[in-house]
Amino acid sequence: MSGLCGWLAALGGVGTVGTASDGVASSALASMAAPLSRFDSAPLAASVSEVGGVAVAAIGGSRHVYQQDGLQVAIWGRPELDGSADDVASRLASLWLSRGVAACASLSGPFCLAILDAFSGSALLAVDRAGIHPLSYASNAQGLFFASSHDALLAHPSVRGALDPQALYHYLFFHMVPGPATAYLGQQRLLPGEYLHVRGGKQCKGSYWQLAFHEPAAGRARPSFASNKQEFLRLLRQAVESSLGADGADTGAFLSGGTDSSTLAAIIGQVTGRPARTYSIGFDAPGYDEMAYARLAASHAGSIHHERYVTPSDVLAAIPAMAAIFDQPFGNASAIPAYYCAQMAREDGVTRLLGGDGGDELFGGNERYAHQALLSQYERLPVMLRQAIIEPLLFRQQRGKPWRLADKARRYIEQASLPLPARLDSYNLLLRHGHRTVLEAGFIDTIDLGMAPGCVNGAYWERQGQGLSQINELLALDMRFTLADNDLFKVRKACELAGVEAAFPFLHDAMVAFAARLAPRDKLDGMRLRPFFKRALAEILPPAIVRKKKHGFGLPFGQWLHSHPPLREFAFDNLTQLRGRGIVRPAFIDDLQGRLLAEHPAYHGTMVWLLLMLEQWLSQHPGALGALAGGFAACATETPAVLDPTA
Repeated sequence: MSGLCGWLAALGGVGTVGTASDGVASSALASMAAPLSRFDSAPLAASVSEVGGVAVAAIGGSRHVYQQDGLQVAIWGRPELDGSADDVASRLASLWLSRGVAACASLSGPFCLAILDAFSGSALLAVDRAGIHPLSYASNAQGLFFASSHDALLAHPSVRGALDPQALYHYLFFHMVPGPATAYLGQQRLLPGEYLHVRGGKQCKGSYWQLAFHEPAAGRARPSFASNKQEFLRLLRQAVESSLGADGADTGAFLSGGTDSSTLAAIIGQVTGRPARTYSIGFDAPGYDEMAYARLAASHAGSIHHERYVTPSDVLAAIPAMAAIFDQPFGNASAIPAYYCAQMAREDGVTRLLGGDGGDELFGGNERYAHQALLSQYERLPVMLRQAIIEPLLFRQQRGKPWRLADKARRYIEQASLPLPARLDSYNLLLRHGHRTVLEAGFIDTIDLGMAPGCVNGAYWERQGQGLSQINELLALDMRFTLADNDLFKVRKACELAGVEAAFPFLHDAMVAFAARLAPRDKLDGMRLRPFFKRALAEILPPAIVRKKKHGFGLPFGQWLHSHPPLREFAFDNLTQLRGRGIVRPAFIDDLQGRLLAEHPAYHGTMVWLLLMLEQWLSQHPGALGALAGGFAACATETPAVLDPTA
């Protein structure tokens, strides 16, 4: 909800630019700020000087602007500076003057910030440690431009909006555009815990914080379960208290019926002394409805519970607005139920919703962690046993009646033989079908097919020298991709569309540090997911929820394509429109709408959703559409960023 924007005029080395009048500068800043508050009409606080301008559109508690003696500081979010939330912007200004970029390390909580310093002709941009509040930037001969939304960034007349074909490929591969890249050429996004320092026409990018795991050495004494549990529950209560705001009266919580959201519902009641206000979404579709668990959690926590069943007609009605709110292509269909959940809360008077995001990535809650542990068992077998006996036996030419157990064993070995992180993409839609089956040859010629897996490989292998356990390597990877680029983006934007602020207690800095200190076996013990988390909360959660498998707000889109003709017609009309974009082969679209969707509605329904939302996004963003029609026009000259040697 809301956001930050601004620019630093070109100074010394980047180029020259005439000083604009205050009226022109204020008008440009207002144009950038307009998209930030289009859904909640949040008030604007702005600061304009001879070197640039900054603005924050947000409600009072998350809007911080300071201007004095040529120094401008703007912060969007609810950070604390050295443990205090009072006068954050002014105290950060003083810290900047004495410590420079190191001032970022004193901040905690959700935020993005911009500092413009007229005396030194410099600027600092930074985002919080979890990447809850994003910040993108672009630079050219006119200066440096930045905003928490690409729509706001593009509203400045000096920023171009040429669509990046590589980003479209990444969207089809990942179902989102992973940072630091964006959908637009010449625009970059800061990663969690990252800053950009601009001075003398040079850009230095670095990290003021990185997730650091502390795995206990063999033989060293570990904290007892009792002491860990006590600290965990204390930190959890503190995180919830901080997320609730002044008194929590206007705060509610998502409730899916999983362990994370159920935990928050229970802790809210403990912290406030009154029932939590919880909100759940259900689906009238076999295998997708989790409402029974949500009701169980609500009853156990004593919350005031609200629920809604989302229908195919609801999905149809929400798609255009969802495509418009995302400032770059985004294909996670669970954004739709998240939006309706937030809308239900807003109609109930709630202005802030707590989400359980981050619990899986900190404490080991995703099913794939156990699956990858199982696959890794194979490579521990003796090489002679694998290559001389098991594989020749299973992969020899079949004769006679097929043996289903052997088929499963072969699939296991095929996956296990791939190294991490490549085997995480075993079910990737684009890889399964093949690039040249799905994509137009002309589009393939404009992209690098190796960049998508390269993004994951780079993030994964940079941890290899740290000697981490596999579970912590996967958790770090998911904090970077699954969480920052996907889940947080989804929930924040869905809440923005509904006019609600999102908060994530599990991602409070002290909780993240605690999880990083836990032993690997506390997160994955054999095939048991998050054993410490579940054991520590055994007295707080119903046993059935502790035992249940993760589900969430998954959308039965593939099933509804068959059962709801208006939704199917809308989806197929968009796929027809996409045919003319030069991205996806018409022959593949034909096969998808016919044979593939009939064979596996859930799996191939995801591909229909991806293509549908891509077309909707292009239609809702005419600037990007124009760039696409122009053949992916090249971007303006950029000032490259270099790694900060002091980071």
